Amino acid sequence: MTDIHREKILILDFGSQYTQLIARRVREAHVYCELHPFDIEFSAIKAFRPSGIILSGGPKSVYEADAPGVAEELFELGVPVLGICYGMQLMSRHFGGEVVPAGKREFGHADIFAAGETGPLFESFFVEGKSPVWMSHGDHVKKVPAGFEVVAYSGNAPVCAIQDISRNLYGVQFHPEVNHTPRGEVLIDTFVRTVCGCSGQWTPGHIIDDAVARITAQVGSDSVILGLSGGVDSSVAAALIHKAIGDQLTCVFVDNGLLRLGEGDQVMATFASNLGVKVIRVDAEERFLTDLAGEADPEKKRKIIGNLFVQIFEEESVKIKDAKWLAQGTIYPDVIESAGAKTGKAHNIKSHHNVGGLPEYMKLKLLEPLRELFKDEVRAIGEELGLPHQMVWRHPFPGPGLGVRILGEVRKEYADILRQADAIYIEELYASGHYDKISQAFAVFLPVRSVGVMGDGRTYEYVVALRAVETRDFMTAGWYQMPYEDLARISGRIINEVKGINRVVYDISSKPPATIEWE
Repeated sequence: MTDIHREKILILDFGSQYTQLIARRVREAHVYCELHPFDIEFSAIKAFRPSGIILSGGPKSVYEADAPGVAEELFELGVPVLGICYGMQLMSRHFGGEVVPAGKREFGHADIFAAGETGPLFESFFVEGKSPVWMSHGDHVKKVPAGFEVVAYSGNAPVCAIQDISRNLYGVQFHPEVNHTPRGEVLIDTFVRTVCGCSGQWTPGHIIDDAVARITAQVGSDSVILGLSGGVDSSVAAALIHKAIGDQLTCVFVDNGLLRLGEGDQVMATFASNLGVKVIRVDAEERFLTDLAGEADPEKKRKIIGNLFVQIFEEESVKIKDAKWLAQGTIYPDVIESAGAKTGKAHNIKSHHNVGGLPEYMKLKLLEPLRELFKDEVRAIGEELGLPHQMVWRHPFPGPGLGVRILGEVRKEYADILRQADAIYIEELYASGHYDKISQAFAVFLPVRSVGVMGDGRTYEYVVALRAVETRDFMTAGWYQMPYEDLARISGRIINEVKGINRVVYDISSKPPATIEWE
């Protein structure tokens, strides 16, 4: 079997907002990578045995007294190193170069120009001697260290890229990992595949084979339970584990009455009927609505829903004989964010959408087959495993479901109205070809009544808001500019077909300052 972890890139994070994008670009080159803080012990770096190292950007200046750095020995490992922005300045300073505040800072688009011979990393990056890039820096390299040569410059910065080919050391002042650098993925692919010599073993088929082997070895003959939500991560985890151990997996699907129209039946049809996965369906709508009655605070609603999920899951789990493993759809960004949260620097905007696990006394071991994967990799594996395209590529759906898309108190009447409106909205997005261009779209129920006219009569009914956003990483998002004629058709259908709605509005807020979900 292919060793998918034999070739690997180490990414050291100096605090850049784009660091996860570097990792995603490396993975797109079909090479495994891990992201670690800049101050990781050098012994851990050696033990990792990287094929290459990438130093990220960061908000600090390398000449500040408390500027983050790396172990002196890192550059002596003999593996290729690519420094990006702060990483390039750190490398330059380490080897005796000079970094100073720029006379004119660069934030945004810039054109850079080849300074001469480009070498192995840059030869495919420039087109006719120049390339558009995305800059984000207030410092620049004034003096290039001995042994390095300038590869590129811009109108504002005399040093935009450097290299020491003999030692396999490279640096760029711009950000090749962002979409705004059009040929950035070419540069990262060239670094990983050509400079570092990786052949590209990180493919969906190889990942599945590796995961199946590891799950089989870990679990043995034990039983595994998994809380199936119908979302992408838990669905792919279920399909992957079932491929490995078959009937040893039992999924518990809690229908909380806050799912989208027909979603419960769809989940059961996909997993129980088509894939042969053992799924216990728990109809818990009444329990959830009873516990939520009268509660309007968003955070308290989340906690009520999360705690009841755990309680019901616990009740069902004890019925499964020999259950020794709890499977979860944890993915790599969850792992990264969890590690970052331990520093205590993250501000809690709202509690996490998903259930955090079972009580400690249940003593179940954790099985997380997706914890090395980004969301796009999870989707690719889902398709490889034969899950329906619409399930794999569905937009994110929060753990509390419609409970946080009904503003204020949750009532069955509100949930039923919202389900119908949301179903019409999503159906129209598919029909008009917008769905796959949008990162997330959904309807929100507003518990306010407005005056309307239907026929010759006055109405006093509820309002639904439609939300659609475009985003790469969900940290920032812009509202999707839907054509007026499509909005008019969607609004008309909702008002005509959903009893209780007489007004539809479209949310044109970006994140920030708004969040994507309303609660």
